[in-house]
Amino acid sequence: MKLSEIGEFGLIARFSPAFLKRLPEGVVGIGDDCAVLPWRRGERLLVTTDMLVEDSHFLRKEIAPRDLGDKSLAVNLSDIAAMGGRPRWAFLSLGIPAGVEVEWIDEFFRGLARAARPAAVRLVGGDTTKSPDRLVVNIAVVGTVRAGRVKTRSGARMGDVIAVTGNLGDSGGGLRVLLERRRRGRDENFLVRAHHRPRPHLDEGAWLAARPGVTAMMDVSDGIDSDLHRIMERSRCGAAVELERLPLSKPLRRCAAKYGWDLYEVAASGGEDYCLLAAIDPKSFASVAAGFKRRFGRPLAAVGGITPARRGLSYRLSGVPVRLGRGGFDHFK
Repeated sequence: MKLSEIGEFGLIARFSPAFLKRLPEGVVGIGDDCAVLPWRRGERLLVTTDMLVEDSHFLRKEIAPRDLGDKSLAVNLSDIAAMGGRPRWAFLSLGIPAGVEVEWIDEFFRGLARAARPAAVRLVGGDTTKSPDRLVVNIAVVGTVRAGRVKTRSGARMGDVIAVTGNLGDSGGGLRVLLERRRRGRDENFLVRAHHRPRPHLDEGAWLAARPGVTAMMDVSDGIDSDLHRIMERSRCGAAVELERLPLSKPLRRCAAKYGWDLYEVAASGGEDYCLLAAIDPKSFASVAAGFKRRFGRPLAAVGGITPARRGLSYRLSGVPVRLGRGGFDHFK
């Protein structure tokens, strides 16, 4: 059997059950954005790690080293945000190929520091090694969260509203600009910047975690088409998405029209937006959305709802069922 036949999540499903058996009480293991570990009274530790490999996660010739350092930390901070926590400490491991100049690495660390400062994260350790041909960046982040505010992927309930905290598709559009080698004007540069400089929604995650009506949460890393499946698996539910309700930026709309992209496919499957995806009790949604708008100055966008598991994941556009031409990101498929 080849990995391409089962994909990343099929692989995880093969080995994870053995490691999930008989976990100590209060521990959340494989299957969420972070592991959750007991710590001191009233608090839990959050631990996450992400690996970025050249040519799979980034194009070194296209991204400035400072932006890569920033993004490498930001994608981990996004996992902490998805659990409602605050990041504290980071560990960095670098696999560096021959030919990478010291000045390039200096700029990488300046970018990492740029992302760490506003999040109050300290780099406290790691490792370096020589890589045969590609740059490899692996970061682990440890954070904390109040015990009663941990948000996982497994709490979604029938009828919950599915909502997102930011625009979808900008990062995927930026990647298309790079891969298709489009001439870059203002709109194209906006999308590329979204791809290279994601902003983890830490304040939004902590705020939503304090709302009892928020039943499940994760970050949008692989596109909602893939990420919703993770909530569906953990919560044993289905999901229905109204495509016309997806929050889309004007630059993405204009570029999609200009280059003939399927706008909704980019938005749902592009990935690396690093906003948050939440399930919210319908009785609480209006008050949560109003509070979110007051606090952050933008809407909490309702894009669909939680449905029975037998219905799977479905999409509608103006009331008409549609199928996406492409699903969310999977490393091995």
